[in-house]
Amino acid sequence: MTPPAPKSLIPRFFALIPCAGQGTRAMADGARKASLPKQYQPIAGVPMAMHTLKAFAAVPRIASCLVVVAPGDSFLQELAPAGVEVAPCGGDSRAASVLAGLEQLAASGAEADDWVLVHDAARCLITATLIEQLIDACHSDPVGGLLAQPVPDTLKQGQDGRVVETVSREDKWQAQTPQMFRLGALTQALKMAVTLGEAVTDEASAMEAAGLAPKLVRGSAHNFKVTYPEDFVLAEALINSRTPAKPRVRKAASKTAAAAPLTNESQP
Repeated sequence: MTPPAPKSLIPRFFALIPCAGQGTRAMADGARKASLPKQYQPIAGVPMAMHTLKAFAAVPRIASCLVVVAPGDSFLQELAPAGVEVAPCGGDSRAASVLAGLEQLAASGAEADDWVLVHDAARCLITATLIEQLIDACHSDPVGGLLAQPVPDTLKQGQDGRVVETVSREDKWQAQTPQMFRLGALTQALKMAVTLGEAVTDEASAMEAAGLAPKLVRGSAHNFKVTYPEDFVLAEALINSRTPAKPRVRKAASKTAAAAPLTNESQP
């Protein structure tokens, strides 16, 4: 990996994209290419992960982006845009892949107080604007934070396929990514969670287990994680809607038509 620029007083921001999973739920209907993991399936003609990387490449404040893939995975080696490094150090869980990526960043020169934005490769509708909003909201925060959406729906507690009770949605948020924390603090929190056997479903949960309270930053309903087969259709429609329609060019009148004399009916 290319060493980061020398440290300055200006905070540095690194992106870390865990990309080592298989996404079996998204492949359940058999409509996708079985030879490719979910994150490499085409959406609007482009591998899903490339939409994600394009958004981060459009944020000037991101010093570099590290993509953590499974050992032996070379899919992105030739496709990754400038400023993106691919490291085949992924583990058997999200937490393991993120921890390996953090250690890779540290080994390449990132420091403990640098910020790391961890993002799901399958949230391919992330935008540079949302990334910038998270940075603006958290770069001065003592803990860091994450994009999230207030839960709009009624929540049900289920058991054996039946409702047990209705759960209040008040103060409930649906976590998204990126999740932005300082490299040193996040590394320590993940290691502690692994040691204690804490369930770590995202980076914020590791920070919570360490007794910290991440900041909630309003995200977007479009920033969903492609999880099920039908999500591909929605993601593709939204991506296509962002592409400006090409203007229709009117054909110029032929020279013959332009030179044709007026008919008798049109003459005075």
